[in-house]
Amino acid sequence: MSTTVAASAVLPGASALAVLAEPLQVTPTGPWQRIRSELAEQASVVLYAHLADWLPDWLPDHPAPGQEGLGQGAVQDAELDGSLPQLLGRDWQRYRSMTNQEVRARFLASRLLLKYAAGAVLQARPADIDLAYKPGGRPYLRGCDQVDISLSHTADLLVVGITRRGWIGVDAELKSRRLLGSAVERQICTPHETELISRIEDGRRNATLVKLWTLKEAYSKAIGQGLRFRFSEFGFSPGAGRMQVLRPDGTPGSGEEWSFRTWTVAGDYTVSMALFDFGFGDTADIAAQTMLDEGMVDALLREAARTEPRPAR
Repeated sequence: MSTTVAASAVLPGASALAVLAEPLQVTPTGPWQRIRSELAEQASVVLYAHLADWLPDWLPDHPAPGQEGLGQGAVQDAELDGSLPQLLGRDWQRYRSMTNQEVRARFLASRLLLKYAAGAVLQARPADIDLAYKPGGRPYLRGCDQVDISLSHTADLLVVGITRRGWIGVDAELKSRRLLGSAVERQICTPHETELISRIEDGRRNATLVKLWTLKEAYSKAIGQGLRFRFSEFGFSPGAGRMQVLRPDGTPGSGEEWSFRTWTVAGDYTVSMALFDFGFGDTADIAAQTMLDEGMVDALLREAARTEPRPAR
């Protein structure tokens, strides 16, 4: 059952992309059919998961409704029998080179979540999804340009955004993270935001800063800039009925093609999403076999599984 609470209203006059349900909690067993339905109806979906749910003892080839959960624990068996290298594809060697166990676990869980989520919406096996990266590290689905994805993780929370109508960016942060009075506050706020925050009661200022931080992260991810885009060069208006990008002086910097939402997820996290609608209409059928001819499906979706070396037994 979802434990999310919507924290912002649907934007007036915005496109259908803004009409999103709350983020859906997902485990390796789903609910994949519901996710496919929401993506078909709303063009975009935001998913969240807990880290422990994606650190399995074993990994099924493909999740199915009613299948037993994966459980928790080490991934040694999956590494030895070859299923994990096949699932991770081009990320396998990167995963194997990591020495910090906490970083390694989060990397593994987040990539498996991406693969299973993409496999569900594309109606393809997770192992057949070719996850690649753009300059700056932004993940994308190689050969499936009609679908855009975004990933965020913090503490024990993983968040994935998926859209079939444009660009998407998501970001998550602990609600309790202290930003007020820190160097981060000075680095992320525009002069206009600083003025607005000074008018907010003391008890709400830090929560407002966390929301602004996640909105800026989500927007910069959606446009493919990440932390290379200085957060003091664009802003938002805390508490605005219609959230939009603002210039440093507070004048509008984006139109209705952009939609923004913020939620409280799992009680402890602030999650924000930025969506850009290309305006090209829907691509309702995004099954891999529909979007690509058979030769391209084999060449693109199966490349990682075919080319990545398997570990010695």
